[in-house]
Parts: sequence; C-alpha cells; structure tokens
Amino acid sequence: MCVEQVSSWYETSPVGKADQAWFLNCVVKVATTLAPRQLLHTAQKIESLLGRVRLERWGPRTIDIDLLLYDEVSLNEPDLVLPHPRLLERAFVLKPLAEIAPDLVLPGGLTAREAAGHDFPGQKVLLFRANQC
Repeated sequence: MCVEQVSSWYETSPVGKADQAWFLNCVVKVATTLAPRQLLHTAQKIESLLGRVRLERWGPRTIDIDLLLYDEVSLNEPDLVLPHPRLLERAFVLKPLAEIAPDLVLPGGLTAREAAGHDFPGQKVLLFRANQC
C-alpha cells in the first residue's frame, strides 16, 4: 500500500451524536493491491493498534478509518458498503476530499468540489492549525 495524497487536517463538529468533543479529520488517497475487504481488515487492524474500542455508534473514539471509495467498485454488504453510504451527507469528508481530488466525480454525478460546496446545516469544518492560540 502506498500513500499518494493526504489532505490538510480539519477540525469538525460531531455528526450523529453532538454531545461530544470535536474531531480531527483528513482524507488519504492510497494505491493498493488489496481487495476492498482486505483493505477494510487492514484499516480495522490499524484502528485496533491505535487503541480503537467500539463502544457506541458515532461516539468518541481514538481513530476511525472509513473506506469512502474504491475505484469504480460498488458493494453493499452488511459490514462494507462502497461508495460510503453517507459520503455526500458529510462536510467533514467532502471538504478534505475536494482539496485532494476536486474533479473526482462522485455517486450522483457531482464532482467533489461541487458536493463540498453545498450547505451542511449544523456541520462545522475548520482548517486545523496546530500552533493556533
């Protein structure tokens, strides 16, 4: 597996369960020979190594690695849906995705740039500045 691009980091308000701290998010593009399911298992192993414990859906967590897209693959299995089913609903995904792949055509025909430009009520996405006071 080879990392090809990494977006900036974004500080984002929680979605789904609002009574928790904000998150840090980014999008990473990788080249891999792993099949989608193998890539999912690898992501879950990384999460586990970094201390991820699944206590509640959308709750606080040390890390969360989601597979958003995998070439033109479309899957709908209980534990793996590609493209990610909520991809077009989440500003915290679309803003960093548009940064590294603005012309990528997403499900529904919009580019990442177009999708990221929509209004996402209640979702705040701020460029993270580590040395900010």
